[in-house]
Amino acid sequence: MPGYTTRLLTVRLGGHDFRIRALSDRQQFADPDRLAERAGISSAQWCLFGQVWPAGRLLAQTMSHYVIAGKCILEIGCGLGLASLVLQRRHANITASDHHPLAESFLNHNAALNGMAALVYRDMPWAEANHPLPLYDLIIGSDILYERGHADLLAALVRRHGTADGEVLITDPGRGNSNAFTRNMATLGYDVSEQRSALDDDDQPPYRGRLLSYRHN
Repeated sequence: MPGYTTRLLTVRLGGHDFRIRALSDRQQFADPDRLAERAGISSAQWCLFGQVWPAGRLLAQTMSHYVIAGKCILEIGCGLGLASLVLQRRHANITASDHHPLAESFLNHNAALNGMAALVYRDMPWAEANHPLPLYDLIIGSDILYERGHADLLAALVRRHGTADGEVLITDPGRGNSNAFTRNMATLGYDVSEQRSALDDDDQPPYRGRLLSYRHN
């Protein structure tokens, strides 16, 4: 037994049903080798990677029709990687990244559940600047601004790994830290456009979800 329990979900994304192995609930925790602790992931945060979050579904739906031809794409903080799985099905040039010790195994398991090859995956601590990665034309992420310091870390990551004319697309459930990220991106020469989007069937206008698109001015 791995020390945690899982459940199998069916998530409809871009007109396709995806089978997704997720953690059973937000009470799951198992870190026998202290890998998560050494990665700076607390017991309270441990389960977050293994949930299907509304902002993650919104990003995946967006990627089901987004123009991707010729683009090298990076998903940061992928968790279960819904958006990356949608892009893999579309034969995109996609690299998924996270820093949770179980993210890669869950991602590859879910790819196999849906008849796809394993995705390109990179372990990526946001604060480390020495990742031997290429530059990306499109950097995407969902609900990755939930702590105050994330705005600075993510803007620095974009500066290191985004192409000069690249795009950044973030789905956010209305967290205040997105304002700080937008200010940081402005200093890097990016303009932002915002589209309000429903996060679930009960969400009413003005919607809580935000699709934040950053492009060089």
